[in-house]
Amino acid sequence: MDASDMENADLAGAFRGATSVSGAGPGGPPPAFEGLAAAVLDARGTVVGWTGTARELTGFRADEVHGRPVRELVADLPHDPRSAAHVPATGRVRLRHQCGNTIDVTFRTTRVSGSADFLVLAAPTPHIAEHRHGAALLRALSAQNRITIALHDTDLTTVQTNAMPDTPDGRPLQPGARLGDVLCAEDAESIEAVLRQVLETGVPVIHRNQRVSRRHRPARRHALSLSAFRLEYAGGHPAGVAALYIDDTDQLRARRQLDLAHAVAERVGGSLDVVRTAQDLADILVPAFGDLAAVDLAEAVFDGDEPAERLGGGDPHRRNAALAPSTAVWPPGIRRGNPVPPLSDHPLLRRFQHGETVVYGRDDYIAVIGGAHPAEQFLPHDVQAVMVAPLHARGLTLGAIVVWRTGPSEPFTEDEVDLMRQIASRGALAIDNARRYTREHRAAMALQQRLLPPATTDTPAAETAGVYLPTDRGCGTSGDWYDAIPLPALRLALVAGDVIGRGIPASATMGRLRAAIQTLADLELEPDELLTRLADLVQRLAAEAPSGDHDAMGATCLYAVYDPVTRRCAMASAGHPPPVLVRPDGSADVVDIVPGPPLAVCGMPYETTTIDVEPGSVLALYTDGLVHQAAHDVCDGLRRLTGALATSCRPDRALDDTGRALLEKLVVEAPRDDATLLLARTRAVAVQDTARWQIPADPAAVSDAREWATRQLTAWGLDDLLFPTELIVSELVTNAIRYGRPPAELRLIRHHVLVCEVTDSNTAQPRLRRARTTDEGGRGLFLVAQLAERWGCRHGQNHKTIWSEQPIARGS
Repeated sequence: MDASDMENADLAGAFRGATSVSGAGPGGPPPAFEGLAAAVLDARGTVVGWTGTARELTGFRADEVHGRPVRELVADLPHDPRSAAHVPATGRVRLRHQCGNTIDVTFRTTRVSGSADFLVLAAPTPHIAEHRHGAALLRALSAQNRITIALHDTDLTTVQTNAMPDTPDGRPLQPGARLGDVLCAEDAESIEAVLRQVLETGVPVIHRNQRVSRRHRPARRHALSLSAFRLEYAGGHPAGVAALYIDDTDQLRARRQLDLAHAVAERVGGSLDVVRTAQDLADILVPAFGDLAAVDLAEAVFDGDEPAERLGGGDPHRRNAALAPSTAVWPPGIRRGNPVPPLSDHPLLRRFQHGETVVYGRDDYIAVIGGAHPAEQFLPHDVQAVMVAPLHARGLTLGAIVVWRTGPSEPFTEDEVDLMRQIASRGALAIDNARRYTREHRAAMALQQRLLPPATTDTPAAETAGVYLPTDRGCGTSGDWYDAIPLPALRLALVAGDVIGRGIPASATMGRLRAAIQTLADLELEPDELLTRLADLVQRLAAEAPSGDHDAMGATCLYAVYDPVTRRCAMASAGHPPPVLVRPDGSADVVDIVPGPPLAVCGMPYETTTIDVEPGSVLALYTDGLVHQAAHDVCDGLRRLTGALATSCRPDRALDDTGRALLEKLVVEAPRDDATLLLARTRAVAVQDTARWQIPADPAAVSDAREWATRQLTAWGLDDLLFPTELIVSELVTNAIRYGRPPAELRLIRHHVLVCEVTDSNTAQPRLRRARTTDEGGRGLFLVAQLAERWGCRHGQNHKTIWSEQPIARGS
């Protein structure tokens, strides 16, 4: 082996040994070196070519290495270089640097075409590793379906990208394309403006949200997260822009669907009104789910009843309850309250009737609603897809949700069908709750209305008008009531009350209390005595109630008795607001009464207050729902009521019109509680229609009483009542003289009846009985009962009055 052969063997051994080097020696290339060094070796391994990048890498000039064996530049040669049979194609080696350090490089060799020389390319190993990792990262990112990487030059032309433009031929995007070749023009301009700003300023953009549409599918909007960085040469000059696009469309759709489901759970069901609940449901669906939405309900649902099950085509007996948006141009046949047209017996309709959510194409929808001609009346313009979901709850199909997508919109997906099932299920429960409340509220209202007296009455004492406004807060009626009870001697009892609790139990309690008051009123008790007995009744009702309802039993009540003869009104309150008196001159004041405890509280006394009332005055009784509203406290509400009464109670205006106008004026929002108002315009019996005679404590005065009564009836022209009246006066005066105590008085009142009253100071209750044949007395009250239309006895504080009434024939 000659010297040249030895050198070649040494060179091959050096390169072969280099393939096993795994560590880097001390030192390294200058920090600025980032290129690729190149050198040319002849067949002997002598350096015959040396580039500038090789000088940058090793620090040696070309004249310093030309003609030298390359082995002199390689550190850590193996001890047996003759074992190498060939020059390796690639590997790692440590090169000597002019400064004395070594450089760990990775090299690749290739034979120069047509020559025995070798071209050696080398770069620092750390740089090679970085490039390999970067390439691996780029390949991994490029393989992601949701991530698009694009490298743009300085004029924003695409240099390299993994984008698939979704073209009909499915070809990938070619270098040289622009964003406008993929996206709609407006969206491309928007993104290019962002990239241009990055290119000019060097400030990166991170996670900028963009909504874009592709040229070939403009109807579908994509949500992109854009990040962009400027690419620079070694000197810092801009080389282009790298853009990273992450498609968040699916995540955004999922988030929106979750938000939509949350909105339905939060907003639907807050109202117990069927129509309001349906409208809330429709409003949530637009535009989050579709362009148009309608909620149709079975006709029975509007009234709170259960709908009948229907299969097949024909009239579905549904009406539109809600439309969204209300400002949309709806076809003539779709209007709120309009009935749903008869439907054809279509397989998709059968699926809906069996509880499935169905997606219709335009043609299928036209077929279901009965052909092309009705479609003009019931098909919104430019409809592309329709979804119909049944509102099914507790085994009942209450109605349907219909959602339309119009124009260039995406079809409904299976995920959206599943979401609509959830929405329809929750909406159906809310509507069914509202339906059942409607049924219960209607029953309570019917019971309440049946238990209330006629709205208007006309009696000798006063004309009355009552107005009742139920609460609109979803809790049912609250048992407020009013009453006007005619009493003997032309008097009138006025009542206003408010029961604790709501719904049918409160209405039932109200009915029992009203019946009890009417019974007690017939006993002609004083107001304080009547309330005392009524409080005892409420205590008994509370004792009979279930253990958990004891504290819920109770009521407030105001009881007043107006006497048109004396023109006085006696009243007592059991925890009830005081009445308002409007005088004929228009002035109005709250009556100053001493309120007693509510009826549920026993052991506390009630006090009767008596006031003078001019004829033509209006006495207003009410419940606290009229004065206690959210925007006003009770005192302010009472002032507003007093002022409104003073303004509205005019003599030339009917009381029922006045009452309705007052409620409209005072209740400007949904009432928190039932509001009840009873107006009574008082009358008076003329002085000439009454007559009094003091009864002496002498049995001989009975004949004088008969003579006085005869003269008075003759003066009034009531000659046809002379005989029965003489007998009644005789019996009542005899009882007063015999069993009563002075002073005693006889009073006659003429109106539509003739009232005969005898008052004495003995409070003992007279008793009607049947006298035996041998009895000398005991027939007086029996005769009075036979001669009069009705008779009775009332008690005052220190007296009693026995009265009788006889009808007066018309024309008398």
